[in-house]
Amino acid sequence: MWIGTSSIRLLARQRPASRSPPARACARKSSSGAPGPRPRKTKRGAATVLPAVATTLREPRSQLAAPRTGTPAVEVRGLSKTFHMPKVQAHTLKERALHPFRFNDYDELHALRDVSFDVQTGEFFGIVGRNGSGKSTLLKCLAGIYQLSAGELQVRGRLSPFLELGVGFNPDLTARDNVIINAIMLGLTRKQARERFDRIIAFAGLEEFVDLKLKNYSSGMHVRLAFSVAIQVDAEILLIDEVLAVGDSAFQQKCWDEFHRLKDEGKTILLVTHDMGAAERLCDRAILMERGRIVSHDTPDRVSRDYHELNFGRATSSVAPGHERRYGDRAAEVIEAWFEDADGKRITAVGQGERIAICTYVAFHEDLRDPVFGFQLRNEWRQVVVAGRTDWMHGPSGQFHCGEHRVVRMWLHCVLTPGRYSLTPTVYRAGLGDDALDVREDLSGLLVHGAMITGGMADLPYELEIGPSD
Repeated sequence: MWIGTSSIRLLARQRPASRSPPARACARKSSSGAPGPRPRKTKRGAATVLPAVATTLREPRSQLAAPRTGTPAVEVRGLSKTFHMPKVQAHTLKERALHPFRFNDYDELHALRDVSFDVQTGEFFGIVGRNGSGKSTLLKCLAGIYQLSAGELQVRGRLSPFLELGVGFNPDLTARDNVIINAIMLGLTRKQARERFDRIIAFAGLEEFVDLKLKNYSSGMHVRLAFSVAIQVDAEILLIDEVLAVGDSAFQQKCWDEFHRLKDEGKTILLVTHDMGAAERLCDRAILMERGRIVSHDTPDRVSRDYHELNFGRATSSVAPGHERRYGDRAAEVIEAWFEDADGKRITAVGQGERIAICTYVAFHEDLRDPVFGFQLRNEWRQVVVAGRTDWMHGPSGQFHCGEHRVVRMWLHCVLTPGRYSLTPTVYRAGLGDDALDVREDLSGLLVHGAMITGGMADLPYELEIGPSD
């Protein structure tokens, strides 16, 4: 499906919005598992559009705004979407005729509440949140699948939604027939569909199965074929909703390479994902949604932290004078973190190529088995350039008891380019590395000096050999 340059404006009923509680209280309540407010019946009110007000976990930073190089590709102002769910459903026309008023009683589900944001042309924009937070509903509103209940939406440019890939495929037809039909449904001409057929099949890696009926395809083959067709649409804006979960690792890498290519070409991409690593690597900005509202609008690394904080209900503290960002339940506490040289002396500056240790002093306030110690080094542009975890290379960390104090040292050679770097030490519970015990952002800093400046993030040592061509 594609949508041409559009400007969707809709006035709809909506009651005056009450001010949201502080985001911290929302996060704590959400993590407790307590059910949210029960949907209730309301009467239809007057048509109105509310001003756009986004609830955030912090004051938006000035550098968050995308560069104003022109009119935004996507503008959303006060968008709300409400679903009406009848308490009693009529199954026959006779029921409706005999009891015309019985079926007017309904509940309301507020899937989106006063959502506002802009996406600039050429920007890679992330949308994250827990299940049921309204992410997919938002994309379907942007795609024109759902009608807005309130607010204003403008999409400038041809749009291609990667929402439910393969919708419209006929399982009784071959891949060859389905590719042609689906490509035409997505906006290509018959001639374009035929010209791009070989390219579509090659990208999906299904050359051997092109004449096989789709009902004999596996789910992975099905989504690969559908994705390969979708990326052939000449669209300026892409809406992507976790469509790569079924593909194998090799195909997922091909897809990410394709996204990078599209971004380099100036395409605008909106990505819904639960993969915080992907959001940090790919996105320029991101929003975090909860219960239909935007609760955080920030850089991807900060939104990623807020996502984990929301899931695990960790408190975030601000400590003067540096306004430190910190979260975790403190069952294990990071007391201090610093850098050491090869002789064990604490340092704040180091030359390129020297051996250093990243040190974290941890106090344990309960018995823990195999906690995961780690760190991140960020440059001045807040990019993660080095990261380490004890479980990746060294396996289980062992048993630790309440009252113990340990110093964790991770040794490495400094190959970073000259500049300033900040250290974020981390301690997580054993598992996937999402359940934070203590994370202290930018707790310590390091200045790297040297003459080797190649323009990359790191100056890796290498050997040079120039030999004959034969």
